[in-house]
Amino acid sequence: MNARGVVALVSLLCLLPGLASGSWREAMPDARLVGEGTLRIFGFRIYDARLWSPTAPLQARTPFALELTYHRSISRDDFVRTSLDEMKRLSGPDPDASVPARWREHMQQAFVDVRPGERITGVYLPERGCRFYVNERLHHEVTDPQFAEAFFAIWFDPRSRDPGLRRSLLGER
Repeated sequence: MNARGVVALVSLLCLLPGLASGSWREAMPDARLVGEGTLRIFGFRIYDARLWSPTAPLQARTPFALELTYHRSISRDDFVRTSLDEMKRLSGPDPDASVPARWREHMQQAFVDVRPGERITGVYLPERGCRFYVNERLHHEVTDPQFAEAFFAIWFDPRSRDPGLRRSLLGER
């Protein structure tokens, strides 16, 4: 591809909504803070979480962003394993054995190894899927609404492992 072709391609990518954006905030400019909290395990601070949405309190079928700022190093493989276990626990038995494998593949592409201070933001897009931003830059988009529902249930399902964090994120504290 010649230089003119590269310039044209970059220009085209900049026109695509959401995909070329440098921040999740560009895709959801009217979002405001709904709630925030901290995940602690055995007293160790793992991450700070903040929920952003155009509506507060959070409404069903409304886009939102869940921003996690990490205080510990965590490998992508640990992210995937832990998330998949929780998604399966909350989803219950699924007759289609390919679903967990598909979810694992989405997460392998969406997640990264994190170090303290890094931030991952998941943006829920109702009936479309979700996007994952790493340190404010789009990293991966998942166009699987079933995955998006199951993934964000980790924090927002009433059976969440940390009901206190859930309440804080939803602004109920």
